[in-house]
Amino acid sequence: MLALGITLAAVAAFITSSVYYAVATPFERRRLGAAAPDRGRPAPWKAAVELLRTALLAGVFAWIAAQADLLSWPSALLLAVVAWVGFPLILLTGSVLWERVPVVTAVLHAGDWLLKLLLVGAVLGLLH
Repeated sequence: MLALGITLAAVAAFITSSVYYAVATPFERRRLGAAAPDRGRPAPWKAAVELLRTALLAGVFAWIAAQADLLSWPSALLLAVVAWVGFPLILLTGSVLWERVPVVTAVLHAGDWLLKLLLVGAVLGLLH
């Protein structure tokens, strides 16, 4: 059942992330103008790699949640928020501070990570 949850969580997070970037990228483009990255439509191999990356994320999340006995729905969502604060949020604020990544770009990626982690936590928690 956990493998099914990981698969469903990965697919749901991948699709939601794709829609999120399609909707949010124009805001970044308007804010940054010519300096905005050209995300365009990804090559099929990049989409496949992203799906694999998302499956790995779901698998690691599931393993951590199982080890910590946090696979129930509310616990998995709490773990998702804590993981988001502890990892992507820290990394993305560092990229703004040290790598001069525009704040709007970091916020865009932070939103994507929050959505992914919450979806993975929700799906795994609901199927547990």
